[in-house]
Amino acid sequence: MSPIGSVNPLASPLLNPLDAASPKTGLMLPTGLQSPVPSDGFGKVLDTLVASVSAKQDVSQAMTRKVLLGETDQIHQSVIAMQEASVSFSLMVETRNKLVESYQELMRMQV
Repeated sequence: MSPIGSVNPLASPLLNPLDAASPKTGLMLPTGLQSPVPSDGFGKVLDTLVASVSAKQDVSQAMTRKVLLGETDQIHQSVIAMQEASVSFSLMVETRNKLVESYQELMRMQV
């Protein structure tokens, strides 16, 4: 048997996200792996998402403006910020599309 096949992923508390995040073990997942728990509801999560995308677009515009006006020569940072804003906007649009599609599917269900 290979060493990989002999490892039980559920035996280690670090590999089981449900046990690792539970208060009884005292272990917490890294911040990138923790699932956000919205306390104010779904609308607040969407507001936060839109605000985050808007902030990234504002940063991107400011950096691009500085490069175009000659205030800085960090073109690569401007391009990275533009791509980051583009990707986050695309993610927001796709999330909206999936939500609308899910809503339409629910409306088509017969009761």
